[in-house]
Amino acid sequence: MKTLAFFNNKGGVGKTSLLYHLAHMLALRERRVVAVDLDPQANLSGMFLPDDRIESLWSAGGPATAYSVMQPLIEGTGDLMAARPQHVADRLALIPGDLTLSEVEDELSAQWPRCLNGEARAFRVTAAFDRMLRSAGAALRADIGLIDVGPNLGAINRCALVSADFVVIPIGADLFSIRGLQNVGPKLRAWRLEWKDRQDRAPKNLGFELPKGGMQPVGYVVSRYSSHGSRAAKAFQRWLDRAPQTYSQAVLDEPPGSALQEEDKNRLAQLKDYRSLMPMAQEARKPMFLLKPADGAIGGHQAAVLECYRDFESLAKSIEERMGL
Repeated sequence: MKTLAFFNNKGGVGKTSLLYHLAHMLALRERRVVAVDLDPQANLSGMFLPDDRIESLWSAGGPATAYSVMQPLIEGTGDLMAARPQHVADRLALIPGDLTLSEVEDELSAQWPRCLNGEARAFRVTAAFDRMLRSAGAALRADIGLIDVGPNLGAINRCALVSADFVVIPIGADLFSIRGLQNVGPKLRAWRLEWKDRQDRAPKNLGFELPKGGMQPVGYVVSRYSSHGSRAAKAFQRWLDRAPQTYSQAVLDEPPGSALQEEDKNRLAQLKDYRSLMPMAQEARKPMFLLKPADGAIGGHQAAVLECYRDFESLAKSIEERMGL
């Protein structure tokens, strides 16, 4: 199984919605997918599952959520429990999130430097997300693991990204997203190097394989831009024009000017704000591109549904190719 994280420290760029729709599209394309919600806000879980089901999982005990799977390890009473992913569609399962996950931030932060001393428990804690996801993926015979994280550069996200083979960076067409690219690129490189240093100091008898910590950027996705005809609105175009060079320099660490002489091959997709489709999709609890007339998608909405399907199908194909699937 190959793993892919969606990461930007700028919030509100449609990251969770992007992962949700891509997960469904990959499953429709007959990939076996397991997603894990590692954002303490648990928004991805709220998209996949109804409130009453989430409430029952939070109160169930046992390995029902990402937090409860690792609770014995964090509390020092044992190791990880085997996750029980929730079936949400054919070939698609979810390890639900939990607001209590925010409580592991301090422990993950404390164990990161202890890896430098070769302490076995430090590696068990730091690699917990990776072990959780890959164990669930093996049980489900998954092709791809998708990782949702919150919009920050904290210890939870660092350990989540260590478990990612690849990274997609969602952005909006605005100043703050460009700034987010400038933050994310150097941080990914720093975490990659820091984890490599820790890997070299790990004990030989841990009993599990350490995550490789590749965090290979595969591209960025522009979400929720407003359009006028075939072009983005002028208010957004200036930031769209800034994105290629910023991504090239900040994320790929390429020299200035390297992205100016060729087509932007790092932009995976430019997704519209589908406006009225999203409320319908939330009400129907399904992806926008699967909405039917019975869900309220009638008249001109059906053309938007078809366009949305083509957009996400194209995005899924691009990501599969770049991940070598």
